[in-house]
Amino acid sequence: MTVALYQAKAEFFRMLGHPVRIRVLELLQAGPTPVRGLLAELDVEPSSLSQQLAVLRRSGIVTATREGSTVVYALAGGDVADLLRSARRILTGLLADRTVLLAELRADNRSQPLSQ
Repeated sequence: MTVALYQAKAEFFRMLGHPVRIRVLELLQAGPTPVRGLLAELDVEPSSLSQQLAVLRRSGIVTATREGSTVVYALAGGDVADLLRSARRILTGLLADRTVLLAELRADNRSQPLSQ
């Protein structure tokens, strides 16, 4: 693979690297949603949401259609939903491992005598 391809992949993952964009994509998994519906679910200013939606639109992973004065956003394809489900499974596994380690550390702390 060429350096340009790796660069394109890195840019794709950077595009996903914002909490608001991730949350928008998760919300859109339920189906097309008007901007007002997204705003109701997010604790962001309209201008901030607009900026994040523009990034997602430019990347091509969401589409925007106008229905009268309302703009409705949707995932451009099922692959994005698949990616989010995969990421959720990976993160669940990573956090589960950390939970186990945290429990072991806490148990170890209880068995250690307090130093004076």
